[in-house]
Amino acid sequence: MKTILVTGSNGQLGNELRILSEIEEDIHFVFTDLEEMDITSTESIDSFLKSIPGDTEIIAIINAAAYTAVDKAESDQDLAYKVNVIGAQNLAIKAKELGAKFVHVSTDFVFDGKNSRPYFETDAKNPLSVYGKTKSEGEDAVLKANPDSVILRTSWVYSAFGKNFFTTILNLAQEKEKLTIIADQIGTPTWARDLAWASYQVALQEHSGIYHFSNEGVASWYDFAHAIVDAFGFDCEVLPIPTEKYPTPATRPSYSVLNKEKFRETFGIENAHWRDCVQALALEFMEDEMGEMEEE
Repeated sequence: MKTILVTGSNGQLGNELRILSEIEEDIHFVFTDLEEMDITSTESIDSFLKSIPGDTEIIAIINAAAYTAVDKAESDQDLAYKVNVIGAQNLAIKAKELGAKFVHVSTDFVFDGKNSRPYFETDAKNPLSVYGKTKSEGEDAVLKANPDSVILRTSWVYSAFGKNFFTTILNLAQEKEKLTIIADQIGTPTWARDLAWASYQVALQEHSGIYHFSNEGVASWYDFAHAIVDAFGFDCEVLPIPTEKYPTPATRPSYSVLNKEKFRETFGIENAHWRDCVQALALEFMEDEMGEMEEE
């Protein structure tokens, strides 16, 4: 039975891969999270793999597990390193032993944001935060341990699952009349559903190396928030503020737009604009709410 193993299955990407797995009939998926398999421990990885039925052929591992609490990582460096570097390396080694494709999801935070044009895969890394540094070191460790791996860098991931920028703005806009949002950090929002599809397609192909994937277009956090509020039709004013008005423990890149040309040419996957994706997810929320009201 051809199988894709997904780590970090309770996160945004993991949850979207669960949804995808329900409609993909040819490939079986096995999902695991930290409670079942500690990726920082080779013993835990081996123990979990032994629990999988013997007729399972793991053809790929998608590593959606990561320490992503950007600000908390500044004071929790050891755990961030263990998960983002040691854990990623352990999985890369295990994938090589199994003869499976390894897809490791990384981040735009490996860059310092000083570019004036979208970042290519070959641009020099210079992370500004502990989170960015551990993700950068994780990339290096993966490619050293298993050169046939794919590093899939993405940015500003959001979904209907858990706490993220989309769900935070959705909740705040229903409670407040006014929101102040940073307008001088520029990147691209990425719907986890599109990232799930991209990760899945990458896992099925033989290509290796570093690729960039996000939705199309460019936005500030202010633009992103404004689009969410508009999509739901909330009566909430969104106002722009500079970064210095909202200090955080971790420094973020001021510009981290990713160039996706290599990904498109290699995998032949066209991508949607981030505004269209925000509207699509907002519509799903509203349809679900209408469905619940009708049931009542």
